[in-house]
Parts: sequence; structure tokens; C-alpha cells
Amino acid sequence: MKVKAEAKHKLTSFIQKPKFDSQPGTIYNGVSNQKLKSQLTKFINQAATDFLYTVDHQPTEAKFQNNIKLGLARFNALYMDLDTEDRERICTYFEELMDCVGLKSSNGQLNNWMYNFDPSKKTIPE
Repeated sequence: MKVKAEAKHKLTSFIQKPKFDSQPGTIYNGVSNQKLKSQLTKFINQAATDFLYTVDHQPTEAKFQNNIKLGLARFNALYMDLDTEDRERICTYFEELMDCVGLKSSNGQLNNWMYNFDPSKKTIPE
């Protein structure tokens, strides 16, 4: 996979920026439970660090997909403590990470984590 030239800089900038704060112009008013903010920030920054490692070590789409899988799994224990907007914000952060490296799709992982639904797998009711 050809990674964007500025990927390392963008990922480093991502790690440094504040997270889970209110986003003016959106419906997101910041993390619903302030006690979780530091843990959530740690988890998403770990995901960014995973992406940085992959950028430096023969990046492939499969490796980035695995980074997403492992990154989302970190949030599983807190999933029920998060409101919908917090979970959407997590997915938005993963989309930002994907944009940093030029990954076009999570292969349904974000939808599956957020909604327990993979749009690539169509099901027909019986």
C-alpha cells in the first residue's frame, strides 16, 4: 500500500490535539462522562501510535485493518458506558486516522462496531 507522504506528520499532529471536547458547529458537546475522557483519549492515541508503527514497518492495507480491529477492541469494555455521540466520535477519529494514511475503507469494521452491522454483508429476511 502506498501511504501518503505526510502520514507521519498528520498522525503525530493527531496524537497531540485534544480529543473528546465539544465540537462547535456539530451536535457533539464533548464526552458524556468526563471520568472516561482520559481513558478514551489514551485508547485513540494508542490507535494512532499503532498506525505510526505500521507506516514505518512495511505498511499494507491488511496491517492498517488490523490496527483498526485492535484499536476498536480497546473501547469494548467501555462501550456500554458511552452514549451514541461518543461512539460516533470514536469512529470519526478512526476515519481521521484512515485519512492520514490514505486508507479508503475500514472494510465495515466501524459500522460493525458502532451498529453491529456490516453494510457489505447483505442479509435477506426469511
